[in-house]
Amino acid sequence: MKKLAFVGFLTVSALLAQPQGPPPGGRFGGRGPGFGPGGGFERTVTGAPYSAAEVRSSTQTLSNGNVIQRSTSTTITRDSQGRVRSETTMTRPDGTSTTHVIIHDPVAGVVHDLDTTRKVSHDMVLHAPPAGQGRGRGPGAARNGNSTDVATAGARGPRGTDPNMVTEKLGTQSLAGGSATGTRMTRTIPVGAEGNSLPIVSTHETWMAEDLKVPVMVKTSDPRFGSSTTQLNNVVRAEPDPTLFQVPAGYTVVKGGPRGGPRPNGNGQNN
Repeated sequence: MKKLAFVGFLTVSALLAQPQGPPPGGRFGGRGPGFGPGGGFERTVTGAPYSAAEVRSSTQTLSNGNVIQRSTSTTITRDSQGRVRSETTMTRPDGTSTTHVIIHDPVAGVVHDLDTTRKVSHDMVLHAPPAGQGRGRGPGAARNGNSTDVATAGARGPRGTDPNMVTEKLGTQSLAGGSATGTRMTRTIPVGAEGNSLPIVSTHETWMAEDLKVPVMVKTSDPRFGSSTTQLNNVVRAEPDPTLFQVPAGYTVVKGGPRGGPRPNGNGQNN
C-alpha cells in the first residue's frame, strides 16, 4: 500500500519545483489530462495508443487584486499495451530547466522515475489495483481508468453520497479530434462549515474521450484557489516509438524511489 501511494506521489512531484499555490482543482484534486483526481495510476487501457501535449494553465486572484498565472506542459504517450510515459520540462526563474520523466509499465510491473540530470532510473514495483477498481484523476487522467471512475470519484464521501455535491451530464462535443463526454461536479460548502459567512461553490468539469478513455479537458473553479484548465492538444492516435518506454542506455538502475532507497556511487554501483 505504501508503494502504491508513493507511485501516485511521483506523478505530481515535478510540479513541486514551481512556486506553489493552493491545490489545483481545490477539494476535487487532480492535475489534469493523462492523470486522474485520485493521484494514482488507474487500471490499464490497451489497444488505444496516443500521444499528446498536456497543457495546464491556472489563474489565482489575490485579495489585493494581484493575479498569479502559471502554465505547465507535459508530453503524454501511451502505447497499445497500456504503457504510459509522461515528460515534463520545468523552467526556473533563473532560466535553468529540468526534465522529469515517469514511465508507467504495467507489462513489466514497474514504474521508472528517470533522473535525467544524473542519468539514474529509480525503479519501483507496480502494484496494480484489482480489475474494475481503477482510480480516476483528470485529462489524460483516465488514461488507465474510465469515465465512471473519474466522474464519481469526488462525489463519494467516506460514508457515501455527499449531499452537497451535485453531478450533471453535459452531453458530448468534438474535442482532441474525437467525441468527448462531459460531466460537471458542483460542490457547495455550507455557511459556517469552514468559518465562511456565505456558501462556497466550486466546480470540476471533465470531458472524457470515448475512444481513448482519458479526459481530454478538465476545468476547475474554486473562489478560494482560482481556476485552472488542463487540456490535451495535438493528439495523435498512432503507435508511439517503443523505445520511449525503456530506460535509456547509459542510465544506472536503482531500486526504490528518488527520495529513498539505495543511491549509485561514483562507479555506477548501488550503495
